[in-house]
Amino acid sequence: MALLDQLTPHLSFISDPSAWAALATLVVMEIVLGIDNLIFISILTNKLPAAQQKKARRLGISLALILRLALLFTISIIVQLTTPIFTAFGHGFSWRDIILVAGGLFLVWKATREIHHAVDTEGHEEKGSDITGQVSMSMGAAIFQILLLDIVFSIDSIITAVGMTDHIAIMFIAVICAVVTMLIAAEPLSKFIAANPTIVMLALGFLLMIGMTLIADGFGYHVPKGYIYTAMAFSALVEGLNMMARKRRKSRQ
Repeated sequence: MALLDQLTPHLSFISDPSAWAALATLVVMEIVLGIDNLIFISILTNKLPAAQQKKARRLGISLALILRLALLFTISIIVQLTTPIFTAFGHGFSWRDIILVAGGLFLVWKATREIHHAVDTEGHEEKGSDITGQVSMSMGAAIFQILLLDIVFSIDSIITAVGMTDHIAIMFIAVICAVVTMLIAAEPLSKFIAANPTIVMLALGFLLMIGMTLIADGFGYHVPKGYIYTAMAFSALVEGLNMMARKRRKSRQ
């Protein structure tokens, strides 16, 4: 009975229609924000031996869920990360800004490195790379990089979620729904990327753009997410048309 009394305040949103609308919006937002993370996970785990890829994807996403839920318990601390701690270049930098800039620089470095591997195939074939630029990597290194980037995306999404709802239960449900969607989509997306080498370059371009967006956001120049995902959708559509054209040309030969 005491446990029920403790949970009742957190479940008060059940009878509030506006809270349900906030939940639906937050779930969609978390899933959309998870696309960036999922692309990174797919590219990263495809570099592992085939026998380890599925396990690494599930382990990485599962640990990311635990990390996000743990961060939600420290939400009062995370909200304070937006308080400026120093000023430079006319902008007051908070811990959130520093984390976004660091995460953006990591994404830019990682995407640039992978693009270099994909373009300079001769130098990397000698080290065991294939034509897609895949390089051997340990599962531990892959999981570490997945969690490292997930911290960046998690803090940003939690701060955004706080501005949309006051119900902690809604935030938990939205995070769980988003991560479950990632678990379901991870396998087919990774197979699709592995089967279409040109998609790898497109996905790396997405990561490069997302990294630059995180850096800009950290410096106080906010780029609306709608612009980013519209550009990604348009690029994916163009690449899809190219794939259809190549497939038809092959069928005619």
